[in-house]
Amino acid sequence: MAAPEQQNHNKPGKSRGKEAQPLIIPKTPAEEQRLKLERLMRNPEKVAPIPDRPREWAPRAPPEFVRDVMGSSAGAGSGEFHVYRHLRRKEYQRQDFLDRMADKDDRDVEYLKKLDQNQAEAEERTAKRRKKRDKLKQKRLMAKKAKLEEKNKKEEESSESSDDEEQEEEAEDDAEVPSFIMGRK
Repeated sequence: MAAPEQQNHNKPGKSRGKEAQPLIIPKTPAEEQRLKLERLMRNPEKVAPIPDRPREWAPRAPPEFVRDVMGSSAGAGSGEFHVYRHLRRKEYQRQDFLDRMADKDDRDVEYLKKLDQNQAEAEERTAKRRKKRDKLKQKRLMAKKAKLEEKNKKEEESSESSDDEEQEEEAEDDAEVPSFIMGRK
């Protein structure tokens, strides 16, 4: 006699080794997405299925040699019209597809031209701003040099005048020595 555990595994509808998941029917798209995510997250090591991009529809190439040339000539049977109509419809679809592809190619070319134009304009603006920055930098550098020269000139003059003042002070009698000198910074 088989063990009761083995009998449970042989019953249809029971999962083997996995816990039984209740059947939940999603009522909204958000709930459906939540259930899919939960199922994916049960086993994080498992690779998630990512579908490939659907290929764009393209009509069959036209036949190189058409054996049964159809037309609306007299003598054609009533059944031939449907074949003719079908071939005409396929040809119109093919021509529409070719027109759409030509439009798409034109738009792609225009887009690439626009990108190149935008990039050239951006480089032009950047060059203009760079030139302006360099000019401003040169102005600041010149102003700084002028300030430094002026400061050096003042120091030379003040050192000459301070030497003259020291000589005058020595010449005066030794009265009180001031604790600070006014007018100097």
